[in-house]
Amino acid sequence: MNLTSLEMCAGAGGQARGLELAGFDHSGVVEIDKDCCETLRLNRKDWNIHEEDLRSFTGTMYKGIDLLAGGLPCPPFSIAGKQLGENDERNLFPAAIRLVDETRPKGIMIENVRGFLGAVFEDYRGFIRGELKKLGYEAHWRLFNASDYGVPQLRPRVVIVALRDDIKDHFSWPTPSPSDAPTVGATLLDLMKTNGWRGAKAWAERANDVGPTLVGGSKKHGGPDLGPTRARAAWATLGVNGKSIADDAPERDFVGMPRLTVRMTARIQGFDDSWRFHGKKTAAYRQIGNAFPPPVARAVALKLREAIETRASYPVSSLVG
Repeated sequence: MNLTSLEMCAGAGGQARGLELAGFDHSGVVEIDKDCCETLRLNRKDWNIHEEDLRSFTGTMYKGIDLLAGGLPCPPFSIAGKQLGENDERNLFPAAIRLVDETRPKGIMIENVRGFLGAVFEDYRGFIRGELKKLGYEAHWRLFNASDYGVPQLRPRVVIVALRDDIKDHFSWPTPSPSDAPTVGATLLDLMKTNGWRGAKAWAERANDVGPTLVGGSKKHGGPDLGPTRARAAWATLGVNGKSIADDAPERDFVGMPRLTVRMTARIQGFDDSWRFHGKKTAAYRQIGNAFPPPVARAVALKLREAIETRASYPVSSLVG
């Protein structure tokens, strides 16, 4: 029997898809971006999608869900930004904590950037842990590299997990895959060959490592490219032109470094090929570049499900005293 979840700041559905693969049914999904909401509707017409600001969203109708999850905005904590943290207008941790109080889930799962673990935010991390403790949850966080879970990309991300006091002792973090993640070349060879490109095999042999982190940017900053100068240079070592996104795979006699298509970047991010993205390539790529890789979300969610179900299987008498 599947468990229930409410997804905050769902974006294009990376974390939501990972939770779904782990056996969570989304009772509700909250997202403010119109393109992202259209992407979610394209893929899951039956999801109850709330297209609104998390700060004005009320979660009382979802009280008693199994899991409250989401990827809160990264700019307040990103080393690429000003790292204003709690003073950044985009900081949604207060809204998330309010929703914890309103929904009283069994567990909480929040994704954010590596910068969240910086020394500058030590006090704020303590504040978050303290607020959740007041509500009856014990919080922990861990840094994950997506490539440790089969994603052909580094993508370091912090996952915050908080569990109700009666469940916390049943949770353990997932362990990395014993096998190396597939290389960019192995991952994309069939897509690069779509139009019969003669150089596809040789290119794949050169692209013999996982990719650097995809950078989606925002509507204010970033465009249809694979990130800032350093990121594009890293992609160039794998034989990829990161200055823009291509409309299609290379033609038969193409010479040079190919660009990635939207579908290729989605596969690099860990989306299955059936997942569609709304909008033109810039909007679609931005959604992909900002997503949480579904395989990583699935790995953590499976352990959360295991903890919740283990607690539910305990007879009441064994929990007394």
